[in-house]
Amino acid sequence: MKIFVPNQSGSGETRVALVPATAKKIVAASVEIAIESLAGECSGHGDSEYRAAGVVICDGEGWGEADIVLVVKPPSPEQIAQMRNGAILAGMLSPERNPSLLEAYARQGISAMAMEYLPRITRAQAMDTLSSQSNLAGYKAVILAAEKCPKIFPMLMTAAGTLQPAKVFVIGAGVAGLQAIATARRLGAIVTAYDVRPAVKEQVQSVGAKFLELPLETAGAQDAGGYAKELTPEQQQKQREMMAQALIDSDVVITTAAIPGRPAPKLIPEEVVVRMLPGAVIVDLAADTGGNCELTEPGKVVFKEGVTIIGTINIPATVPYHASQVYANNLANLLKLIITKEGTPKVDTADEIIAGVLLTHGGQVVHPRAKELLTHA
Repeated sequence: MKIFVPNQSGSGETRVALVPATAKKIVAASVEIAIESLAGECSGHGDSEYRAAGVVICDGEGWGEADIVLVVKPPSPEQIAQMRNGAILAGMLSPERNPSLLEAYARQGISAMAMEYLPRITRAQAMDTLSSQSNLAGYKAVILAAEKCPKIFPMLMTAAGTLQPAKVFVIGAGVAGLQAIATARRLGAIVTAYDVRPAVKEQVQSVGAKFLELPLETAGAQDAGGYAKELTPEQQQKQREMMAQALIDSDVVITTAAIPGRPAPKLIPEEVVVRMLPGAVIVDLAADTGGNCELTEPGKVVFKEGVTIIGTINIPATVPYHASQVYANNLANLLKLIITKEGTPKVDTADEIIAGVLLTHGGQVVHPRAKELLTHA
């Protein structure tokens, strides 16, 4: 059986789907791995490290020879066309942003697995790429904010006077938000956080932040998988009005609010940005899906109304060494469900995890959400 890992740095991606340490363990199980030359260079892993781990270095011809292809970003239609019928493709395939590729996967007879669709169950935690990458994004968001903020985060008592700590407000207490809170607290900031899900209050407090409670009816704000659900337009308007004071009192605001498969909710209107403290910083982790701030420009760092707004997309890729490490471990754990004891690949559609991530199989689009995307495409 052969696994192929392409070099995706040409698309601006710095991460790689397998790192040498993880690849070595897979090779030890009598699985052949081929990786495209320089695939790991941006993440700090040279070809020589892969060779030492028993990986074959190739020039990109592996698409048509592999039983399993592991990617970070979705492949191009041209690359999909090179894959053989029955092959498995696994990675962060972003079907909402790439619905046209669904038909290409099915037409090629590929079993395409989107790691973003992993079910939120205990058995799947070790494969949870959304959590592993969001964890790093939350950390890096605070570092980016600290660099741009004209204030230091901790309180300092010096001979020249006492320096008051920065005030940080985090919107959204998922994996990224909780890591942002913990990182800001470690740097000494005073941190307040808000989430539409009242159930996360204890988690926010456990990492050292004050939970902002708003008198807003959000009993149905969480779905069965633990993700935030989109509020009604009326609820969103009340939410913006109630959060305004916390926003204008903060030196740093980190937003992480996202609705799976939907544009990010606009939580910070322009009129609130105008009232924020001079020199304040907003790090919009939802920039990939349009941003939580009305003035966010995805992919850019802008200075508007005296406020620095960081709309950097793909923040995990700014720490590619560790982002690749945890991502590779996520994929390696998925492979344990795919590779049989005989060393052959198998797509077990009866397995809850496999069924959850499987977009296409046997020449058909099989995932309900993927079918819906095609309907609305």
